[in-house]
Amino acid sequence: MLEIIAIIISFFFAMNIGASGAAASMGVAYGSGAIVRPRNALILCGIGVILGAVIGGGEVVKTISGGIIPSSLISIKLVIIILFSATFSLFLSNLLGIPLSTSEVTVGAVVGVGIAYQALFVNNLLYIVMFWFIVPIFAFVIAYIFIMILHKFKLNEKYNFQGKLITYLLIFAGFFEAFSAGMNNVANAVGPLVSAGILTVSKGTLYGGIFVALGALFLGRRVLETNGKKITSFSKIEGVLISGTGATLVTIASIFGIPVPLTQITTSSILGIGIAKSGTNVLQQKVVKNMLMVWLISPLVSLTMSYFLVKLFLESDLYTIFVLGSLLLATIGANSLMKASKQEKRTVHEEGGGI
Repeated sequence: MLEIIAIIISFFFAMNIGASGAAASMGVAYGSGAIVRPRNALILCGIGVILGAVIGGGEVVKTISGGIIPSSLISIKLVIIILFSATFSLFLSNLLGIPLSTSEVTVGAVVGVGIAYQALFVNNLLYIVMFWFIVPIFAFVIAYIFIMILHKFKLNEKYNFQGKLITYLLIFAGFFEAFSAGMNNVANAVGPLVSAGILTVSKGTLYGGIFVALGALFLGRRVLETNGKKITSFSKIEGVLISGTGATLVTIASIFGIPVPLTQITTSSILGIGIAKSGTNVLQQKVVKNMLMVWLISPLVSLTMSYFLVKLFLESDLYTIFVLGSLLLATIGANSLMKASKQEKRTVHEEGGGI
């Protein structure tokens, strides 16, 4: 019975990965107009994800299943806790229509279990987190420099970057990015199942890839719109840069078994283009602020939740539960007071401005 529950949660998580990863893979091709209909973009995303998972998803599965905490520690109950914690964080972000890194919430949930049992491969974790910062920054810099060169030398005026060839190239780049998402992100859903011996690596990547594809097709529309059209507008040549950069970086990381935040890589490239074209005003947009907030909070949410669930259901540590609950209530209370204070200041300012 517990195995069935674990599999159900895993596949539900995979569908949410598809919903979130859709924007990271085909959002650029859709936003730049290379693919007009969102349904077509999501279908291509699903096909690319399945192929990427089956062909090259095994190495990241091995990292998630045994590279952060000892695989011998993993039981079916811990698998359920890890998957539930990660799924909860990702599902909330999908309801908000905000792209979220599935790698961060999954690794956060695994780390929470490792901390609870004091069994954590710290060096491996630091190595992974380092790439979470370096790779998106690298993608941002590449996009920013490319756009500055494009405008400085007026390459758009010298060459036709809006023809059919560029359109086909952009669609291919988006498909390649979906392929890389399958290599990297499917492991987040099936890695815990593999570590507990419920699925083999080959079956895990296949089944996980199928459910990620289904999630992209049926749940990915809102995130597709967010990443494709609500941050900044971009041309087709800029879209090729975004998708090509993200796909290449993620594919390289996947070959070495490193789970990286594909969504952050893609969005960082988009922000690089937006800042190069419009200045830092793009950072004032509400959607960008929301994404940055979720990126920072989501790993901590899944980490805290998995740690809390271990203490509650497996160790019955009431003291730790009380402390965590008190901290949570204090944080919520402080946040409410800050919001009330800001609202009061805003009201006073508006009333003062009307006199």
